[in-house]
Amino acid sequence: MEVIIQPNERQATELTAQRIARLVRAKPDAVLGLATGRSQLGVYEQLVHMHREEGLDFSQVTTFNLDEYIGLGAEHPGSFRHYMQVHLTGCVNVASERVHVPDGLVADVDAHCAAYEASITAAGGIDLQLLGIGSDGHIGFNEPSSSLRSRTRIKTLTAETQHDNADSFAPGEVPRHVITMGIGTIMGARECLLLALGARKAQAVADAVEGPITASVPASALQMHPTAKVVLDEAAAGLLKRGSYYKSVYEGKPDWQR
Repeated sequence: MEVIIQPNERQATELTAQRIARLVRAKPDAVLGLATGRSQLGVYEQLVHMHREEGLDFSQVTTFNLDEYIGLGAEHPGSFRHYMQVHLTGCVNVASERVHVPDGLVADVDAHCAAYEASITAAGGIDLQLLGIGSDGHIGFNEPSSSLRSRTRIKTLTAETQHDNADSFAPGEVPRHVITMGIGTIMGARECLLLALGARKAQAVADAVEGPITASVPASALQMHPTAKVVLDEAAAGLLKRGSYYKSVYEGKPDWQR
């Protein structure tokens, strides 16, 4: 696991977007795993800017989103398909048939989850999986106690996660159930790129990066990934015991290795 600490939110966000753009330029038919949330907004803004101003081409890119709320259709403003349409997929030249988001209205959830896994395999696997981290250490919607080998499936959200995601919903209307890629699915990506911003994420980051590998902190599974990068601003890195070391490692790298 590589920990990259940037001075502020803007620089952490830009670095993350640049890493994704570099992959797309090097491999035009890259398969991207995408996340939603406040931390990712700046990343998508940067990618849209690069598309419009620098010609970053998404025409051959395939995307798979981590998760979706059960019970919400694509047009619901709180759905993750709507989020992606507003912030990325509707703003770049990615083909609609290459955009994959779990269907929150599907009748047979188990069959849909199996088909989603099969679609990832058929696409050649995920080249880069963008991740956020919940305040309880979850990745995707793999809440604490999730199996570290889990695949795409239905999950029940904790009250804490529902509260964290309440901004997009009227009081009492936050969905309780979701479809999410499993931790095993996420770990199958060739590269994982986790972005965390702000002091509110500092404890979860410290537990995930420097704590034991445990299902109680699902993001800690990334310690076992051969190519996981964790990009942080200073606030999110505030509780790391080895922050100075992580900075010195990154600062000592030549540009080609970053």
